[in-house]
Amino acid sequence: MTFQRKLSILADAAKYDASCASSGTDKRDSSGKNSSALGSSGGAGICHSYAPDGRCISLLKILLTNACIYDCHYCINRRSSDTPRARFTAQEVVQLTLDFYKRNYIEGLFLSSGIIRNPDYTMEQVVEIARALREDHHFRGYIHLKTIPEASQELIEQAGRYADRISINIELPTQKGLETLAPEKNLRRTRQAMGGIRLRIEENKEARKDKLISAANKPKAFSPAGQSTQMIIGADEANDHEILHRSNDLYSSYRLRRVYYSAYSPIPDSSPILPAKSPPLIREHRLYQADWLLRFYGYSVGEIANEDNPHLDLDLDPKLSWALRNRSLFPVDVNRAPKDDLLRIPGIGVRSVSRILSSRRHHPLRLHDLQTLGISLKKSRPFLTTLDYHPAPSLLEGDRLRQFFLPPPDQLELNFSKKVAPQTNQRIALSAATGEF
Repeated sequence: MTFQRKLSILADAAKYDASCASSGTDKRDSSGKNSSALGSSGGAGICHSYAPDGRCISLLKILLTNACIYDCHYCINRRSSDTPRARFTAQEVVQLTLDFYKRNYIEGLFLSSGIIRNPDYTMEQVVEIARALREDHHFRGYIHLKTIPEASQELIEQAGRYADRISINIELPTQKGLETLAPEKNLRRTRQAMGGIRLRIEENKEARKDKLISAANKPKAFSPAGQSTQMIIGADEANDHEILHRSNDLYSSYRLRRVYYSAYSPIPDSSPILPAKSPPLIREHRLYQADWLLRFYGYSVGEIANEDNPHLDLDLDPKLSWALRNRSLFPVDVNRAPKDDLLRIPGIGVRSVSRILSSRRHHPLRLHDLQTLGISLKKSRPFLTTLDYHPAPSLLEGDRLRQFFLPPPDQLELNFSKKVAPQTNQRIALSAATGEF
């Protein structure tokens, strides 16, 4: 098999993993005292260049191999699939990363793999690639390694010494879903691996803060960009409440940087127990919005989705949907309300709240002042009061307000259209390999 053919297969196979964002790591470069080093973790492109579907394309995103001993029903690389197989050697991945960087195509590497022989053997190959880049070639660019929960904790710790971020995919939010669709995987093992990573990250941070340890003897940062995970949405029967409950648990228990949501895409010759169609792409989008509310706006899972209403409103964003269900709490006086109440106003984000709190110390705010602060009043106006504005009480009554915020029919049709798997990463990889980029 030619090198270009292997690259085509393994770049295409990596497109289903959404968790390749590169934010949060230490800034490193090859300038100044690091003139003998290669690469940068914070150059142009990292975190700023994305495919149309939102995936980061500034990293070389490939699999070591798409062969796998597991038989997860939703995975195109499962053992029983007849997809073409390919495998890179560790040295080929190292050289490919260096060549792509020198051509200015990438600023880092996202490396995952199918399971070959056993989890430890596969993890050894992945760690060796990161070690060679860091130690043999002094590569200082961004490295994200997808780790395997069944691998030994020692190998996962080695991965954290070389990678900026490590991640373990939880795949599905419930053990029941895993037992049905991925019988070789276990939620308990995944949680144990995540717990070990969290403990190692915290120990490393404490050691690096220790003033009794000289700078020369301080340990190297362990996975400075933390850990992340990914859940597949729509492959099993888990509802949005179960998904968000699992995400909230992962954030609180293991301090994950991100939980990524990836809508299930039907694959060739798929198992009959899988859905015939993808879930609406808007569902994935709504989960990301709800995730944001959990992390930055102080919402609880039960406020966004609960057992009585387990599904997110696909027509409206979750913050607006919550406000319409709790109209008795509005309107909010922007001149007197505390920060937590201001964060609940639809259309007003974290930065806008900070501007409001700062500005109202000097003078009472009028409606025009909110516009000056960069706040769009189209969504927020029915839910707030200012010195010169009070919404009519009837505005928050009946179904008229919800109808006002509903997107037009053509937009609804687009929101519920079929999701198409991204091809961008494959095109970039092939173009770079052939010098046609």
